[in-house]
Amino acid sequence: MHELGIANAVLEAVKAEAARHGGANPVKVGVRVGELSGIDPDALRFSFEAIVHGTELQNLQLDIELCPRRHGCSDCGGTFVVRDYDARCPGCHSAATECVGGSELELAYVEVDDNEPSFARTQSP
Repeated sequence: MHELGIANAVLEAVKAEAARHGGANPVKVGVRVGELSGIDPDALRFSFEAIVHGTELQNLQLDIELCPRRHGCSDCGGTFVVRDYDARCPGCHSAATECVGGSELELAYVEVDDNEPSFARTQSP
């Protein structure tokens, strides 16, 4: 299950971002997952919750944005979401299209609460 490795990478990025903000308390992290990425959003959520459970970050929320497969049309220049596996351009009906999105796996944001003491500031030496 590669979702566990991805969840761990997201958690490490959250910790790094919190440290960049003076140990601010991370409360929410958002990731974008494309439909063609090969990532199972439910498995990613389960893995993330498993690795934060019982830690100082157990209340950290994971927000997953699903990104659909998008194609661009070579003839009219339009972009569109592919529906029902039909990759023809809905504008000009051309079959001359190519995939331009849907394989994303991105850290979108980390929301921190600067007013709350963080795990970094409350740990004992």
